[in-house]
Amino acid sequence: MELKRVVVTGLGAVTPLGNTAAETWQNMLAGVSGAAPITHFDASKFKSQFACEVKGFDPEQFIDRKEARKMDPYCQYALAAAIMAVDDSAMDLEKVDKNRVGVVMGVGIGGMKTYEEEVSNYAKTGETLGPKFNPFFVPKMIADICAGQISMKYGFHGPNFITSSACASSTNALADAFNLIRLGKADVIVSGGAEAAITPSGVGGFTAMHALSTRNDSPETASRPFSASRDGFVIAEGSAVLVLEELEHAKARGAKIYAEMAGAGMSADAYHITASHPEGLGAILVMQNALEDAAFQPDDIDYINVHGTSTKVGDISECKAIQAVFGQHAYELNISSTKSMTGHLLGAAGAIEAMASVMSVNQDIVPPTINHEEGDEDPEIDYKLNFTFGQAQKRTVRAALSNTFGFGGHNACVVFKKYVE
Repeated sequence: MELKRVVVTGLGAVTPLGNTAAETWQNMLAGVSGAAPITHFDASKFKSQFACEVKGFDPEQFIDRKEARKMDPYCQYALAAAIMAVDDSAMDLEKVDKNRVGVVMGVGIGGMKTYEEEVSNYAKTGETLGPKFNPFFVPKMIADICAGQISMKYGFHGPNFITSSACASSTNALADAFNLIRLGKADVIVSGGAEAAITPSGVGGFTAMHALSTRNDSPETASRPFSASRDGFVIAEGSAVLVLEELEHAKARGAKIYAEMAGAGMSADAYHITASHPEGLGAILVMQNALEDAAFQPDDIDYINVHGTSTKVGDISECKAIQAVFGQHAYELNISSTKSMTGHLLGAAGAIEAMASVMSVNQDIVPPTINHEEGDEDPEIDYKLNFTFGQAQKRTVRAALSNTFGFGGHNACVVFKKYVE
């Protein structure tokens, strides 16, 4: 069978850089850091005391107050981003066949704040008052509920589920949505990711693993991918959502098209529960798989939005993988880590980075990798590669590739290209 073409027709976001997709993108291009001291709880006794929090978000702009109270913050972010993406797509909800509109979201953890609060309350009062749990505890906590809430908002009856593969979750979600559409199983899928793990257990757990930066004296410069002084990632929260649509369906309704989704790849490191393979073997395979799926040669790619978390091992292995896959063309690419600005959104990372890749293709500009300083070079990294340090760079972006790698060795990669009739 002939595979259908898939295009991006809507974007929505709630992120540490802004509460819309447009604001997030403009702050990315401007090199703004979303990192600041944690306000969600008292982190003064933690080794890592800062994060990239969502700022000034009011769920009641999108969700009825009573309903919002039944949702964990991660779900509020997801529903708000989805509403903005659907609005941006300008779909006529009275005419679209809702049986062929689905929702596929990526969530790494889910309702951590809800789980933490309920278990903490039980620990404090359980012995004296008995088990007193909120009746909405389970539906607020479970990771799949954001996809369910989005479908219920609109009455979308198509495929509906989440993927959970740690930090690769939302890229896997986009890959699944892409495949469902091109196989003819749906006309439109609302897809992306959401996360809200800036809680005591979230920050404490990642700190105990030595995964988080402890640059408490300068949070805004803490996420510094590809710099010798990098000391871990900056935990972040939020959601980004893309509307993926079958091309002919989009054309029939006169939809604006940001870019075409060209391919997706997946692989496993099969190496370690948290560390990437030091030679980037899984990263090599996932990029090769994505290029093959898109029927691309390596020199068809102009920009890679890298996983680039600002961890000691991960940044080196990803650079090795890029050089192995792209050869001499690696030095013609622009490479950037938008995590230097957004922090690491865990399960939602792939969605915000896919959005950045789409906008790069659409506007022919590459967002920067911030926080690198001259003299802070790692001898294991080849600085002949163009990491887009410091400021955004204008260039023709025919196609962009976005990498995400998750604990457990999960690797996922998606490719976007300019839409051409």
